[in-house]
Amino acid sequence: MTAFTHVPRRPLHRRLALVSAVAAGGLLLAGCGGNDDTKGVDHASAKESTASESTAGSAAGTFNDADVSFAQMMIPHHEQALTMAALADDRASDARIASLAGQIEKAQDPEIATLKSWLKDWGKPEKASSGGMDGMDGMNHGSSGSSGKGDMGGMMSKEDMRKLEAAKGPAFDRAFARMMIDHHQGAIAMAKDEKKNGRNVKAKKLADDVVKNQSTEVATLRTLLDRL
Repeated sequence: MTAFTHVPRRPLHRRLALVSAVAAGGLLLAGCGGNDDTKGVDHASAKESTASESTAGSAAGTFNDADVSFAQMMIPHHEQALTMAALADDRASDARIASLAGQIEKAQDPEIATLKSWLKDWGKPEKASSGGMDGMDGMNHGSSGSSGKGDMGGMMSKEDMRKLEAAKGPAFDRAFARMMIDHHQGAIAMAKDEKKNGRNVKAKKLADDVVKNQSTEVATLRTLLDRL
């Protein structure tokens, strides 16, 4: 005879209570799982939306009016510096002046291309509505670098440029050094204004380079001027 162990059964009301509890727990877990999935989808959508906005915003780079003004003014400012530097090729008698002129050309020509590309990306014109090189007679020549909003300090007048073009030898060297000091100081003031008020990271970095490089060149030009 096989022996059977008697296992007492729970009362019916207890078994029903247990089943109800298990069922309720399953519904609770299912509900929690659904909420987590929903939250996960919403979170991912938010991330995708933010990423899309970030990509669209970075396509042209974040910028403000100060960045645009800096680029629009620095282009003709650099272009005039290149014109002055080119005159040194057959007019300078001091090798140090000729070397510095070449250094200016090498640095500022690529910067002009960069500034123009930024304005194109930003959907802005290369020239400010107030004018450009055509109005340089009214700009601040000899302003010792003072520059305000919309003001290209240090620009040479047409008469200044005619005098520099007519000079030769030591006379050219001295005129070039004096004018380029004023010209650089104007660019430095504009760059400092961009560093303070601009928003575009790359434009502010270029402005920082202008301040550092042209400040060094101003010091060099002053030393040369004392010896010419």
